[in-house]
Amino acid sequence: MSTWELTGADAEFFDQYLADFLPDRIFDAHAHLFTLDHFREEGVPAAFALMPERLGLAEYRRYAEWLHPGGRTVGGLFFGLAFQAGRRANNDFVAAEVESESDGEDDAGQHWYGHLVVAPSMPRDEILVQLRAGDFVGLKCYHTMARVDGPTFEAPIEAYLSEAQVRLAHELGLTITLHMVRDRALADPDNQKTIRDYCLRYPNMRLILAHAARGFNPWHTIQGIDSLRGLHNVWFDTSAVTEAGAFEAIVETMGHERLLYGTDFPVSHMRGRCVAIGDSFHWIYADELDHAEKHANLQPVLIGLESLRALRLACMHTKLSVQQIQDIFYNNAAILFDM
Repeated sequence: MSTWELTGADAEFFDQYLADFLPDRIFDAHAHLFTLDHFREEGVPAAFALMPERLGLAEYRRYAEWLHPGGRTVGGLFFGLAFQAGRRANNDFVAAEVESESDGEDDAGQHWYGHLVVAPSMPRDEILVQLRAGDFVGLKCYHTMARVDGPTFEAPIEAYLSEAQVRLAHELGLTITLHMVRDRALADPDNQKTIRDYCLRYPNMRLILAHAARGFNPWHTIQGIDSLRGLHNVWFDTSAVTEAGAFEAIVETMGHERLLYGTDFPVSHMRGRCVAIGDSFHWIYADELDHAEKHANLQPVLIGLESLRALRLACMHTKLSVQQIQDIFYNNAAILFDM
């Protein structure tokens, strides 16, 4: 099944579960921009085979209509996805895209920002030069650049987000988007300790924990969220999480004001969902399914739509008001980024 098309099943899903849920203004706090050329040196990932050659901000805005139609998307936070050889070119691309879109005469009241993808070995001076040149509002780290022996999925946070980078974010008042790893994510004591230490020692740094604190298995966030209680500079985004439990734990423990809506574009436009299995999780993609299952005719929809439905369920369970839902989709980001 082709990823890059809007199907009847997608439209029916939206009408049934989301049409009366989405607010009028949406800020996407987690999305990626790139061209496939940024991956040529290291090889284009197989999962990108069906994606367009170019995914800039104009393309993002067009495809965002598949998830929240009617011109609701009025801002976003963007970063690259080429974390290795193409990182510099991808960072430059994001900066140019955000700048060009922000300069548009028709964009009054819209807000487009970029995060600079940083490797843990990047010198402070180099980061400063790129931050200023690209007008980035923060940093984006990723585990594949971790300085470790062995699989980076087991890397401690310090191996791919250095204390020097956190200190710089504190000095400049930057945000940092962190996709933590290790098997149990926020339920991992080492992850908890590092997050608390960074947030307490560098209070002017604002930390965004991606994917509901990597709550793809919601129990990891449920079991670990209390370790962050009392921290005033930590937020969470909803990107690509398709089970409601992690969102509920964040709202109940940290307050709905700390939750930011995000899509994880272009992952949002793949079909499938992530499910908790045992003490881990598994991504189920449409192309891997037998669509003529014994008990049902399966019609997978976009991951972004599945994530929105999970968020709606969390809002129902935590009894959030219409205004509080609007906060998650826009107002919380407006405060965080001083829009």
